[in-house]
Amino acid sequence: MNSFLKQKHYDKIRLHLRQTETSADHRRWDDRKKDRKRTEKMGKKTRIALYAASLLILCAMVALLIFSGEKGGTKAEQDMMGNAAESGGTSDDGETEGDSTDGDKTITEPDAPGDHAANGDGTEIVSDMEGTKEQDTENLAGTGENGTDPAASADTTLIFTGDVLFANAFKSNYDAGGVGKVIEPQLLEELQNADILMVNEEFPFSNRGTPMADKQFTFRCDPDYVTALTEMGVDIVSLANNHTLDYGREALSDTFQVLDGAGILYAGAGETAERAYELQIIERNGRKFGFLAASRVVPVADWKVEVQAPGMLTAYDDTKLVELIRNAQAECDFLSVMIHWGVEYDEYPQDYQTKIAEDCFAAGADVVIGAHTHCLQGISYIEGKPVFYSLGNFVFGQSINQTMAVKVVVFGQGTVSYELIPAYAQGGTTMKMDTEKAKSLYQYVEKISDGVTIEEDGTLRQE
Repeated sequence: MNSFLKQKHYDKIRLHLRQTETSADHRRWDDRKKDRKRTEKMGKKTRIALYAASLLILCAMVALLIFSGEKGGTKAEQDMMGNAAESGGTSDDGETEGDSTDGDKTITEPDAPGDHAANGDGTEIVSDMEGTKEQDTENLAGTGENGTDPAASADTTLIFTGDVLFANAFKSNYDAGGVGKVIEPQLLEELQNADILMVNEEFPFSNRGTPMADKQFTFRCDPDYVTALTEMGVDIVSLANNHTLDYGREALSDTFQVLDGAGILYAGAGETAERAYELQIIERNGRKFGFLAASRVVPVADWKVEVQAPGMLTAYDDTKLVELIRNAQAECDFLSVMIHWGVEYDEYPQDYQTKIAEDCFAAGADVVIGAHTHCLQGISYIEGKPVFYSLGNFVFGQSINQTMAVKVVVFGQGTVSYELIPAYAQGGTTMKMDTEKAKSLYQYVEKISDGVTIEEDGTLRQE
């Protein structure tokens, strides 16, 4: 009995202890809830205080910026205005009028596996509803890498032409009536009004050298006639073609000196490989415009600057050209590449032309301009960017049934438009087509092009 009573007593004690522990647990739980509430309450007050302080600081900063902007507005406007304001040859072999082919002597090396560099990421152009091509604004508007100010940019017009040859008929016309006899006044004015004009110079300026042996046509022009280029308004020429070294390296060196003396840039050739590879930059309206040139048509291998200098950049293997294009992205806002390529008098491009154009655009080129075929070739868009496979002969001292120049307008807000300037030549004088002739040329170019519509005013639209 005593044992029973003792057990009962112990049970009461254990019950009491459990109740005491439970009560303590509840108190601890309640205490934790209260502590948490106090912490939350304090945290809320702290956050409110911090928010208020941050708001006051922000308001002060905005006010400071507004005040500073009002004081500094005049200088910014002055800087903007300042940026916006920047802005006979004979054929010794007796070539007759109408002769323009280079015969069968031109090397057209077949593509070898691995000739072309792997594609990279280019800046895509997107066609808008008005037929302009809108590019990546960081690249085109110059927002950082090259230091240009898109806000200071005005519209900039670039014009490209095909082959320009100062040979027998040119000399006669120029001597008789100046550049206005070579290019009729209406067309000449349009060329002169361009912010930048680039042509393919299909000859050297020199009175030295000997004609290349076994070459059907060899050209050169007296250096005095460089005035014709300046009067045309030419800013830059491509020297990467199959006539640049017709009279040897002495004549090519003379050409460099003549162009330098006239203030005309040249791309695609040089006294050294480094100069032939050099990106040419022209600054206009707050933007930097870059130019590269290369040839995939050379009579002999030692014309290549990689083999012997002076010489020219070639694109049988376009690895170097692609490298130069990629490197140019940090140096300019809009990059044009002029290439000498194709089969003479063939209106359709070769597969290798398309492949090189693809490589150029993948590397970052904005437009590709072709020459050499002595006839028009079509146009196509590759990743939204246009390649003009060949612009044909523009000034060639002969009659030309149809040719064209390309007008590229880079607008201040960062869009780009492309327009054809339809032309022909009669008696060695290049003239702009009238409306009816232009309509026929546009229809023809559409026929030989891929996915391109040409408006009545010559504006291109990607289909």
